[in-house]
Amino acid sequence: MLVKDVMSQDPVTVVPSRGIKAAMAKLAHAGVTSMPVVDEDKHLCGIVSEADLIRNLVDDPRAHERSITIRPVTRPSTVDDVYTRSPIAVGPYDDVTAAVDVMTAKGFKSLPVVDHEHRLVGMVSRSDVIRALARDDSAIAQDVLRLFEELGHVGWTAEVTDGIVEITGTTDAAQRSLAHALSRTVAGVVAVHVR
Repeated sequence: MLVKDVMSQDPVTVVPSRGIKAAMAKLAHAGVTSMPVVDEDKHLCGIVSEADLIRNLVDDPRAHERSITIRPVTRPSTVDDVYTRSPIAVGPYDDVTAAVDVMTAKGFKSLPVVDHEHRLVGMVSRSDVIRALARDDSAIAQDVLRLFEELGHVGWTAEVTDGIVEITGTTDAAQRSLAHALSRTVAGVVAVHVR
């Protein structure tokens, strides 16, 4: 399964010069917890999260009651003041496994997807992956069989159980390898067995 097959296209983005309040409104309206920061040409600059935006914006009204030295806090005014630069990104033709590995290892909910020129083309989130993996087995089987038919391999069969594809009808190692590679590109496939 490739990232391009599960990612969300046209994600909500923000430019570095955008004001903090406007960026918060954009996140709230979209119902997401972070968004890519891009330049005018859609090149990925970084990521801005809810935590980035709210840091240093809320004062403790009891601070004057404590006997501590209060340093003046410079409040950020634009996304450029708070966003995370050099984010980890994946490509549209990367295997979803690579994206899942990064998300689980780093605790990220989503990753930007960039093309070979580092332009943003989408976002892949844990919920995108869940949706793909939750696909109905019969829909997965239909997609696999359609791929086989498009390449003229009408004698190949595919049965899917819990996302695991069982392929029969191949005659040699080259065909088995092709059937395996094709099946792995279908959204919802978690493993492939070729007999």
